[in-house]
Amino acid sequence: MRAVVDESTGPTVARWLGGHEHDVVSIYDESPRLPDENILAFALRENRVVITNDKDFGDLVFRDGQPHCGVILLRPSHPDAASNIAALERLLADLPDDLSSCFIVVTDRTIRVTRSDG
Repeated sequence: MRAVVDESTGPTVARWLGGHEHDVVSIYDESPRLPDENILAFALRENRVVITNDKDFGDLVFRDGQPHCGVILLRPSHPDAASNIAALERLLADLPDDLSSCFIVVTDRTIRVTRSDG
């Protein structure tokens, strides 16, 4: 998977993904404080899914209709690195083949995949 890990999710998750052979860019390491709109645009240009804990990406995709290559919103009850990694492990075990129009919300108990027009 090619991904951009948002600053809200943190560098530990980015390093974990990279250690599992995913092609990852960490906003925390590369461009701290980059606005969400710019992250989404960068991910689109680079054909990467955005991994985040920031609900504002939902507004960009659904309210504003921003194009994207997929968004994974991690919403564990404790949004620390270990919980985020556990959520990603569950998701990666059954990842959709085509993430290009997916907005995926991962909680402690559920994985919800919604296709968007973006």
